Amino acid sequence: MRNFLIVVMVFLSAIAVAQKGTIRGTIFDKSSGEPVIFTNVYVEELETGASSDVNGVYQIGPIPAGTYTLVVSNVEYETYKTTVELEKGKIKIENIYLSQGQELNQLDVSAEKQNARNNVNPSTIKATKKEISAVVSTGGEPDLATYFQTVPGVVTTGDQGGQMYIRGGSPVQNKVLLDGMIIYNPFHSIGFFSVFDTELIKNADIYTGGFGSEYGGRISSVMDVSTIDGNKKRLAGKVSVNPFGAKLTLEGPLKKLKEDDLNSGTISYVFSAKTSYLEQTSKLLYSYVDTAGLPFNYTDVFGKITFSNPNGSKFNVFGYNFRDKVKWQALSNLNWNSYGLGSNFVLLPTGSPVQIAGKLGYSNYQIAMSEYDALTGESDTTRTSGVNNFNLGFDFKYFIREDVIKYGIEVSGFATNFSYINSVGRTIEQDANTTEIGAYFDYKINRGLLVINPGFRAQYYASLGNFSPEPRLGIKYNVNENFRIKAAGGVYSQNLIAANSDRDVVNLFYGFIAGPDNLQDQIITPNGEKDRKHSLQKATHAIAGFEHDLGKHVSINVEGYYKWFNQLTNINRNKIYSDNSDNLDKPDVLKKDFIIETGSAKGVDAVLKYSTDRLYIWFVYSLGKVDRWNGVDTTYAPIFDRRHNINFVGTYFLDKDHKWEVDLRWNFGSGLPFTQTGGYYHNIDFTSGIGTDVTTSNTNELGLIFSDLNSGRLPTYHRLDFSIKRTIEINDHSKMEINASVTNAYSRKNIFYVDRVTSEKVYQLPILPSLGFNWRF
Repeated sequence: MRNFLIVVMVFLSAIAVAQKGTIRGTIFDKSSGEPVIFTNVYVEELETGASSDVNGVYQIGPIPAGTYTLVVSNVEYETYKTTVELEKGKIKIENIYLSQGQELNQLDVSAEKQNARNNVNPSTIKATKKEISAVVSTGGEPDLATYFQTVPGVVTTGDQGGQMYIRGGSPVQNKVLLDGMIIYNPFHSIGFFSVFDTELIKNADIYTGGFGSEYGGRISSVMDVSTIDGNKKRLAGKVSVNPFGAKLTLEGPLKKLKEDDLNSGTISYVFSAKTSYLEQTSKLLYSYVDTAGLPFNYTDVFGKITFSNPNGSKFNVFGYNFRDKVKWQALSNLNWNSYGLGSNFVLLPTGSPVQIAGKLGYSNYQIAMSEYDALTGESDTTRTSGVNNFNLGFDFKYFIREDVIKYGIEVSGFATNFSYINSVGRTIEQDANTTEIGAYFDYKINRGLLVINPGFRAQYYASLGNFSPEPRLGIKYNVNENFRIKAAGGVYSQNLIAANSDRDVVNLFYGFIAGPDNLQDQIITPNGEKDRKHSLQKATHAIAGFEHDLGKHVSINVEGYYKWFNQLTNINRNKIYSDNSDNLDKPDVLKKDFIIETGSAKGVDAVLKYSTDRLYIWFVYSLGKVDRWNGVDTTYAPIFDRRHNINFVGTYFLDKDHKWEVDLRWNFGSGLPFTQTGGYYHNIDFTSGIGTDVTTSNTNELGLIFSDLNSGRLPTYHRLDFSIKRTIEINDHSKMEINASVTNAYSRKNIFYVDRVTSEKVYQLPILPSLGFNWRF
């Protein structure tokens, strides 16, 4: 039935094109040849238009044949007008090159406002380089990690650890894509830095829930990052250095865009390498934190080559290598290494209104952690994990006036290996191979005041033999030009679980396990037992809220959400028996490696945004509650259950030329749950067997008695970051920036962890001043 509907819609689209015509093209930056995203293209005579997408492509039609005036508007460029002759049944290719320079007399209808009216955008944040740069960054280099921490619904465990939790979902339930390739660990162990170079980010779409059928394989959120294509006219780049690290970014043409022939094909490249030497510099600059230095080092390398066609079609090849190292002798040593190679393309056939996109990628991620025993002084590799992954897919997009039809297919396969010794000395190991096949259909119906966005995803997990039908729906009603009501929901699934322990006082290990099928046949729920019907992790999202433009510069977005995690797979903390023939009579909850849990997340997020030429304010308040049923007898709060979270971000330019910039960010979070230590005992090993005399035996090892899981709460967390920047113009293409920043400006003592044996309190990072330089050319 679905295939029949697709055929009918495509047939109707073909008829519409035959009777009318379509205007399509790509918008470029005239100085660099780089596509310009999210730009408004308006047909004056018809009072209709479209916005360019993440590839700079816009499409208007089918519309009647005739002569039209196109007006192109973007706040960072001069307004552009051109006349277009559209013939009946034809597709008119009209590429546009914009000159930089702000226009004071902008059109009332901005691309951002048009996007808000014409798309549901549930729980969606669109982050560009400009927005990421507005958030205070440690060391003066803007980073997606620091921006991501200000997004509504995002909870971070602090300065050290680098993991983030989104609206009740754990990190493994968040899908991260880089140009279509799956990234398994996007954040470094020191929580200020991600693997992404901000200079190369074209756009980052962050979906904190209720995302459409285009995405699958995760049950909480999606972060989709796309990179720039590179300067097509000249060599350009950036060099930066600060106490935390250094970075080099280069971009340029391999085949130039010719001034006298803007319709010629081009080849361009981008390259980025950044590294941290914090462990070395901190011994000199931040010795008051730890005389041994801060043990965080990383190295990230990314490269990409783009082959561009003058009609907007393009083909990319890219590769990366991300590394992270923590030498924390007082707790643990950790190393992870991630590398990958991929390609993607966008195809715009000149004789058809369809847009075709495709992707192919391979990646490998390996992590190992050796834990240090404070009593014995020994260190052993107790946890290892790895993922080999490939993914490929094709997407098709059709336009029918204001409506958009998308459908596609994706195939993904991964192999996981994992080894872990739990708290009672039992080894849990897994080596698995799995394949996932997903197909989706998405139809955005735009009827002026009402936008309806139904979708459906069919996901099949080959290793488990499970099929997951996943309907999705988004609705927006434009009450008036400035007030919009929206709602969204859907069903989601995944076959990947985290390889962590909730007992850890600090959790730096970020490993993965393929979802097992060796689970208990009976699921214990708060209401009793029921039969297990599948082996997947599943969740259902429901979101509702409103958007209100309070004026030309102020907007507010409020959303309430509920995520029901109706089946989750977790490492079994209660395992004390081996799962073999000798223990057939033992309950599954005492011998299975994994256990099925359930849970929910609910809350409200409010975002207030104020933006003028010189002042930018971003205020976020999140109220949330997350709970989990342990699959046996208890409801508990996971370690990321933060009730209140506040982020205030401000940017102010001291002069009209934007040469002096002041940024600040203040974050407040109520206390996170943790498992308290209830007591200690001598861990007698009974080496003499049953004859061991427990009254005279002695040991250097202490055993721990834990209180109820996550029954304690840490103190509140808050931190103020501040920076000031001075930009010095050297020439049209070159400028230097000097930046001074302070992280944790009032040196708040936020708890990192408490040593379970010595009861010593270890705090997050204190005040960290920094002075940095960068040069753009």
